[in-house]
Amino acid sequence: MTNYDRDHTTFIDGVWETGLGGTVLEVADPSTGAVFAKARTTSDRQVECAAAAAARAFGPWARLSAGDRAGYLRGFARGLESRAAELEALQMVNSGKPRIEASIDLGDAIATFDYYADLIEERARSPHADTSLGGGSHRGRVRHEPIGPVGLIVPWNFPLVTSAWKIAPALAAGCTAVLKPSEATPLAELCYGDIAREIGLPAGVLNIVTGAAPVGKALAEARALRKISFTGSNAAGAKVMAAAATRGLPVSLELGGKSAIIVTEDADLDLAVECVAAGIFFNAGQVCSATSRLLVHEAVEAKLLEALVERVRGMAVGSPFAGRCDMGPLTTLAQLDKVNRYFAAADAGGCDCLAGGHRLDGPGYFAAPTIYRDVDVSSPIWTEEIFGPVLASRRFRNDDEAIALANASEFGLAGSVVAGDPARADRLAARMEAGHIWINTPQIVYPQSAWGGFKSSGIGRELGPWGLASYQGVKHITAAA
Repeated sequence: MTNYDRDHTTFIDGVWETGLGGTVLEVADPSTGAVFAKARTTSDRQVECAAAAAARAFGPWARLSAGDRAGYLRGFARGLESRAAELEALQMVNSGKPRIEASIDLGDAIATFDYYADLIEERARSPHADTSLGGGSHRGRVRHEPIGPVGLIVPWNFPLVTSAWKIAPALAAGCTAVLKPSEATPLAELCYGDIAREIGLPAGVLNIVTGAAPVGKALAEARALRKISFTGSNAAGAKVMAAAATRGLPVSLELGGKSAIIVTEDADLDLAVECVAAGIFFNAGQVCSATSRLLVHEAVEAKLLEALVERVRGMAVGSPFAGRCDMGPLTTLAQLDKVNRYFAAADAGGCDCLAGGHRLDGPGYFAAPTIYRDVDVSSPIWTEEIFGPVLASRRFRNDDEAIALANASEFGLAGSVVAGDPARADRLAARMEAGHIWINTPQIVYPQSAWGGFKSSGIGRELGPWGLASYQGVKHITAAA
């Protein structure tokens, strides 16, 4: 196996440093549970230095032309492309992703950097927007300016993608950044430091700190930063928000979900099976937008569930390096233990398990792809984010009932509709209380789209022009006519 050990896992002011945090992260292969690399953590003092470096670099970086910043963003995209084979392999061994999923992740990260390069060049052609002041002797115009050095905290389920979703718009807007990868998957994002040196990114524009919750806490409290953008659990997001609140700093939070997928009686059954299966078993269900609640019309419930069970029975669950792998392991032992507790709760609650419902024997962090039928709406299987390959289903009789069930959740990140009548599908999508809805397609997220949720699923939006705006402040200028 490739040696993934790196003595230098802290990147400050354009220079790699040895982490001085006093803790060494052991990075495990979830297919076997074996440690395959170690990474030294960043100290609180180094976090402060990283934030200070970002603050020093902010002024010159913000003054660079959009074209120059776009050139660096494309440099990141090409740097990822040139490392495609090694990054895909790293995702497979550290995250347990099947090769096709690792390839999709990498492609999405590349597309994000290219998109924001194009967007800021387009915006540069008309940087000012006049505003009407309702007559009188004054004129108004608006400028969108970078808010300053920012802290970026990303999760372990999609390391390269979620980091690209933050780094690219932040740097495009003219902000500088300090990135903290997850302690479970700390290696992939280190490539961004390597690429920064390779393309000659000005020192301090991007900094990387490595570690667990203490490093995230130090980053959220770093006084040199002017915003924190966080993706992860609601519990951790609340702590980030509390830390930022002491100084009134803005935050962006992309948090949990318990998304619903609605399948009507006139839906194409084969398409429905594909959308439902992909929505819960992709990345072993470790997806914030996973459609873990299936709402199916009573007229087609039996046929759809039978087809889904047949799909599950034919899935190859195993190492991503096996000849065939439809679903890999959960990424961490802690996540497997969590999913296993939900299996136990479902058994205790008498849930009707059609498939799975248990961890798989042998080494590694494997959970069986699982389907529960007619789950009670008060069950934790129905109400709580499990973050695993666990589908809970209920039937409905009419569209009003489907919408009531879909919206009866504290979360509102995403949702899906599979229906034969396009107008009906549009009506259902319009009534779902969620930030991103798919109609008659498996989940796909384009850099041009908006990403974020309602209710307890977070604050703000990533991707598209909304992602760029989240790193900009609005300056209004009023002048004599």
